[in-house]
Amino acid sequence: MERTLDIIPVSEWGFFDESIPPLVIAGPCSAESELQVMMTAKGLHEFGIHVFRAGIWKPRTHPGSFEGVGTPGLKWLQKVKNEYGMKVCTEVANEKHVYECLKYGIDMVWIGARTTANPFLVQEIADALRDTDIPVLVKNPVNPDLDLWVGALERLNQAGIKKLGVIHRGFSTSQKIPYRNLPGWQIAVELRTRYPKLPFFADPSHMGGSRQYLKELSQRAMDLGLDGLMIESHCDPSCALSDARQQLVPSDLKDLLESLTVRQKVTNDKEYNEGIEQLRSQIDVIDENLLMALGSRMEISRKIGEFKKEHNIAIVQATRWDSILSSMIEKGKDYGLPEEFTTAFFTAIHEASVAEQNKILERS
Repeated sequence: MERTLDIIPVSEWGFFDESIPPLVIAGPCSAESELQVMMTAKGLHEFGIHVFRAGIWKPRTHPGSFEGVGTPGLKWLQKVKNEYGMKVCTEVANEKHVYECLKYGIDMVWIGARTTANPFLVQEIADALRDTDIPVLVKNPVNPDLDLWVGALERLNQAGIKKLGVIHRGFSTSQKIPYRNLPGWQIAVELRTRYPKLPFFADPSHMGGSRQYLKELSQRAMDLGLDGLMIESHCDPSCALSDARQQLVPSDLKDLLESLTVRQKVTNDKEYNEGIEQLRSQIDVIDENLLMALGSRMEISRKIGEFKKEHNIAIVQATRWDSILSSMIEKGKDYGLPEEFTTAFFTAIHEASVAEQNKILERS
């Protein structure tokens, strides 16, 4: 049975100006100095950003990397709050972080991908936040495990936290892709489908890992109907102590946000518009995944071609092909796919694979 979440709508948080979508949380990957924090906040405040983010404690992959300034940086966030009237937020990874944030009046916290993957830490954070009114955003776990993501939300909700939201930052992958993390939009779409009222942000900075991908990933998030963006901005990214390549100066972030198309409804029938867009977005994500899977399959097929060439083996193995096709036809029936469609689909794949292997054999 699907569990429900008792959620307070983001419109009641008092954090965002919803009349100008998307909702935006922006600021540097890491708080590095008071000057850097204040200069970045000033630049963001000047064009209407209401929620400022900065990492205080940084869970780094390797020891010796910059792991954040720690508690002293919370005073800088306090100053941003007092001077610019912005809401401020940071990442927490344990109960000590939570207590320090509450002590310094931090308005909102988020739980990072590595922490979301650890139910013990999530429960520790939930217990520390019990009986507070602070909003909590939960990033997806490092690996594409939807139940683990939902489980983190449930732990927080059961601790009485109702101002809940999520951040989609992509997933670790061994595949060769242009982005830092695999977007895995289908996971986001499924979570959105389960909990349509859950405030949903995309993190194109960590998803893309480079400024060049921020626009396309941000637009995709808008196309999928996500509520907002958590995006990194630094007054001088060239001097950043962490993730320099994925941070924008405030003026460039302003340009990016102004370039986005926030999709509007085409009719006055709210139910139709929301339903059809959600379904179409799911189709788009599945199609992208199909292409990625087909690309991976073709790479393996080319490797098989090289192996056959090395061992002087014929390209077409009729017995294996017949076995594959028969198996796929039967499996396709379980998914409601007509035999004619499955046959045509896999025949096309097989013919393309044979053609690629022929090219390999013809090379001198």
